[in-house]
Amino acid sequence: MNQTKKMIENEVNPDTLNGQTLAYLGDAVYEIFIRRHLIKCGIVKPQVLQRRATHYVSAKAQAALITKLQEDNLLTEGEVATFHRGRNSKTYTKAKNTSLATYQLSTGFEAVWGYLELLNKKDRIEQLTEWCIKTIENGGIEEYDFK
Repeated sequence: MNQTKKMIENEVNPDTLNGQTLAYLGDAVYEIFIRRHLIKCGIVKPQVLQRRATHYVSAKAQAALITKLQEDNLLTEGEVATFHRGRNSKTYTKAKNTSLATYQLSTGFEAVWGYLELLNKKDRIEQLTEWCIKTIENGGIEEYDFK
């Protein structure tokens, strides 16, 4: 008989985690906000949802968003440090349909969301995500591949 080991959750200091681990969580956190937003906007067909979501969650979009967040000085010191940890972390996967530099920026973006989630900073996650949504919907970024 195969038994699953009982897992016990503990408090985790996000400053002790590597950037890839933070990005793993941050990817899901950001994606949930985007999916909820699209459904609340009345988009309900899965194919359309998937296509529209890529405008927000693609590596190119995330790289452009994190670059603009930094240019506009909208990140705290801790968020910038976390972004750098995520961006500079060693990757074991190959970037799909994008340059390595874009993939690294995107990983840094996701690491910030994972960091904030582990700190239980829901209001800050919502604030940054709303800024990202408005920026994309107002044409405030161009998706381009960073070299």
